[in-house]
Parts: sequence; structure tokens; C-alpha cells
Amino acid sequence: MENSSEIVSFVLAAYGNTGELKYLYLSIILLWYLSICVANTLLIVVIHVDRRLHEPMYILLCNLCVNEINVSTSLYPLLLSQMFSDSHEVTLPWCFLQMCCMYTSGPAELCSLAAMAYDRYIAICHPLRYNVLMNTKRVFVMILLVWIYAFLSFFLSYSFIFSLKFCGNIIDNVYCDHRLVIKLSCSVSVHSNISEIFFAIVSIFIPFSLISISYMKILAICQKTSKEHKQKAVTTCTPQIVSVSNLFVACIFFFMDFKFLISEVPNEVRVILPLYLLICQPMLTPFMYGFNLPKIRESCKKLLFNRK
Repeated sequence: MENSSEIVSFVLAAYGNTGELKYLYLSIILLWYLSICVANTLLIVVIHVDRRLHEPMYILLCNLCVNEINVSTSLYPLLLSQMFSDSHEVTLPWCFLQMCCMYTSGPAELCSLAAMAYDRYIAICHPLRYNVLMNTKRVFVMILLVWIYAFLSFFLSYSFIFSLKFCGNIIDNVYCDHRLVIKLSCSVSVHSNISEIFFAIVSIFIPFSLISISYMKILAICQKTSKEHKQKAVTTCTPQIVSVSNLFVACIFFFMDFKFLISEVPNEVRVILPLYLLICQPMLTPFMYGFNLPKIRESCKKLLFNRK
């Protein structure tokens, strides 16, 4: 066992030897990452350029796209560099930085969706007060609070990791998994289980509860309105409900420990399933929320093809 003072990097041991397929995998990963960045950046640019889209719903959507780029950038560049590497080493500072970016993006995602759900609640249930309750200043305060909450969720849960001494450096994954990093500590941390529960509550349960409350109130109002109004509300809220459901499934994969649930699950599956959130959600967001909306499709055509 190595002395804790000598641990300056971790080895990501789940890559294995891909042989001649390495460049094929590299091309697929690079193409997927570029597609995520282009789609989300295009949506941000379209909303910024078109003044008709300077509304709370679209500003909050911009924030969601920024988070998708953030979470993708926390994974894919390191993933691509490790595909070329023979040692698959990552220094402790880079590993901690990756954990910080990845584990703040989750709470930021759900909190952004909670803010968007609140925006739809005000628009549908209190339309006459919408411009007062959802003015530009309040929207930017909400965005600021989203990121403060996300960073606090991570640091209050896992800041103790930064002071740990490590007696091993082999991480059986393709990224810096906080649970595997904690297991490499020279001493068993009493904080780990408590931190896991606390992080699950503040990053998933609280935002998900706020989202659920908003949609239940919207549903209650829709039951009392006309069929046309009800259809409009359903059309507006469906993308968010689909996205939240997808996130909920992804979070189950992320927090699930397959050692205790399925004994015969291959190691490759254990590695890939927690990455579901990082792979699918960043690409789903711009198409589910953005390009699905008539106003944004029209603005995209005008921006890209100079169509009136």
C-alpha cells in the first residue's frame, strides 16, 4: 500500500484496452460533445439576439443550457484525453475540480427546472400578476440563487473530501466518482453516509418537491378552465414534465449502488448507467425545451438562414 503522502494522482481504471476501436470511440465521443455544445450555445445565442425572446421563460432556459454545457465540459474533455492516455492518470486538483463541476450541475439542473416550473405556475395560475411577479430583476435573482444553492449543496456535503489522506489511487470508473474517492481514504470517514443522504435530500428531494407542488397547482387550476386553456397549459408543461421524469430516472441510476441490488450486473453497466444523466440530458434539453417551441424555431431560421 502506498504512503498517503505520495498520492498525487488517481488512476481511472475502467477504461481498459480498446485497441483499434479507440479512434472510433474517440470520434463518437467528440462528435457527441460538440453536438451538445453547438445545440445549447445556438439556443443561448438565439435567445440573446432575438429581443422577442427576452422573457422569463427563455432567460431561465438560457441558464439551463449554460448548466448543460458546464456538466458536459466537466466530463467529456477529460474523457477524450484519457482515451489517448496509456496511464489514465488524473491529478488530485483536476479530480476535485471535476467532482465540483459534476456535483453542482445536478442541483443546478433541478433547481433551474424548479424555477421554470414556478414561472409556468405564475403564468397559468396568476396571469394578471405575471409581469409583476416575474420581472427581469426577480428572474436574475432566481438564477443567482440557483447557483448559490447548487454550490452550497456540494460543499456542505462533500467539502471534507478535500482534506482526506489517501492510501490508494485506483478508481474503477471513467471519472472521479466521489464514493470511490472516499473509499481510497486512509481512514473511514464518518461523514460519507450522512453526506450522501444530505446531498440526496438537498439536491433531489427539495427541488423535486417544489417542482411537484408547482405542477399540482397548475393541474388543479386546469381542471377548472376551458378545454382550450387546458390544452395550452399541457402543451407548455409537457417538455418540463418529460425532462423532470428523465432526470428522476437518471438520479436513481446515479445514487443506486448495484452491489446491493443486482449481484450479476457487469462492471461496464455499473460504469455507464450513472453517466446516463451526463450523456442524455444535455442533448435532450435544447430539443425538448428550445427547438420544440415555435418562437425559437422561427428565430433559428431567421438567424441561420436569414429568413423573415
